[in-house]
Amino acid sequence: MAADNEKNIIVKTSDEIEVMRQANCIVASVLEMLQKEMRPGLTTRQMDRWAHDLCRDHGAHPAFLGYRGFPASLCVSINEQIVHGIPSKKVKVREGDIVSVDFGVIYNGFYGDSAVTIPVGKLTARKERLLQVTQEALERGIKQVKIGNRISDVSAAIQKHAENNGFSVVRQFVGHGIGASLHEAPEVPNYTQDQPSPRIIEGMVLAIEPMINIGTAKVKVLKDGWTVITADKKPSAHFEHSVAAAPEGPLVLSRRKEEL
Repeated sequence: MAADNEKNIIVKTSDEIEVMRQANCIVASVLEMLQKEMRPGLTTRQMDRWAHDLCRDHGAHPAFLGYRGFPASLCVSINEQIVHGIPSKKVKVREGDIVSVDFGVIYNGFYGDSAVTIPVGKLTARKERLLQVTQEALERGIKQVKIGNRISDVSAAIQKHAENNGFSVVRQFVGHGIGASLHEAPEVPNYTQDQPSPRIIEGMVLAIEPMINIGTAKVKVLKDGWTVITADKKPSAHFEHSVAAAPEGPLVLSRRKEEL
């Protein structure tokens, strides 16, 4: 049975996927720079400025700046903040923090999108484990991007790994298709649902992004209208890659050098 939103999926040509690979290489270079520069005392506003400037140096446009009114180029979410944190000159990262940075670009008409959670100095064992499990969950989800599989296979792989390790997955925010628009069909939840999900077909490009919490899966949105935090204020991690479905298997477009 076809899923309701299957007819809305836009598949990409090989030429379009190549442009998306170039867009995601720019995203990866920005995230690599932020990983290198992360240190106690750094303000989130400075991170945003660096990300914006490097993006423009590559001839790309920062995709999040102005998107639905978002006021910055980079999302920076610290500790209990899950996603959509707004950079500020008043917010400095501290030793022991985990900092999720989510960045997107528009390049030659197509989007790139990726995220990584960066440790600041020495972490508690629980935070270290959270980052490890979230990154592993992303990789397990990516492995399910096989032609003929369903989106629910990606979701199940992520949820199973997170919950088997004692963590919870966020349900109110999910991954998505991506292409000439930042958010396209289908949605890519990090949990399974009791309804049919779309088949994975050649040319589909997905932004897979597990958001995994140490405590409750419940979330709150702060008064700024953007920043999402865990309801129990325990830490959360977020990793994301843009992945194309190819005949030879999943093609990760946003790999950073450390992952190659």
